[in-house]
Amino acid sequence: MAPSLPKDSDPRIHTTAELKGCRLGRYVAVAERVILREVSVGDYSYFERHGEAIYTTVGKFCSIAANVRLNALEHPLERITTHKVTYRPNEYFNYLGVDQGFRERRRARPVTIGNDVWIGHGAVVMPGVTIGDGAVIGANAVVTRDVSAYEIVAGVPAKRIRMRFEPEISARLQALAWWDWPAEKLAEAVPDMQAMDAEAFLARWGG
Repeated sequence: MAPSLPKDSDPRIHTTAELKGCRLGRYVAVAERVILREVSVGDYSYFERHGEAIYTTVGKFCSIAANVRLNALEHPLERITTHKVTYRPNEYFNYLGVDQGFRERRRARPVTIGNDVWIGHGAVVMPGVTIGDGAVIGANAVVTRDVSAYEIVAGVPAKRIRMRFEPEISARLQALAWWDWPAEKLAEAVPDMQAMDAEAFLARWGG
């Protein structure tokens, strides 16, 4: 059997997507009407349609379903109004600019997504949250706290359902960091990813 050859690694961005100040890795795919602002996306990760993210770092091999919101907009609860008239007055009045202090407050609470994370349809991740490698976020979940590596969470607010693997297996997978492998090694490993459980895969590929 001929060895697998890598395809074109350039990011694929739908013509209706809107990106500003973003960095995209190899093989990244951004579907229709996705809006990304100051987002870094690692190799092989993809956003399905109608997703939004701002001030977020996404690791490699992340699967982000449709209608996901990463770093949902924070409103100033301490002000007399939560309306954007106080932080985006430029939309209503000449000579009044964007509230840069409020913008920097938002930037100071980024969202961080690890590698191999699956975020289900319609999930919302709130400002400042970190999601560990291999985690799973259930559909329509609202994530208000950090999620540990290989943890499965769901609900509003999101709570632990279970762990994907035993702690030893999770630790070994993180140490393996297969998401950093070169394309040639990854292509060779894919059939074993399909056929083996985690323990058997680690036994063969864990060194």
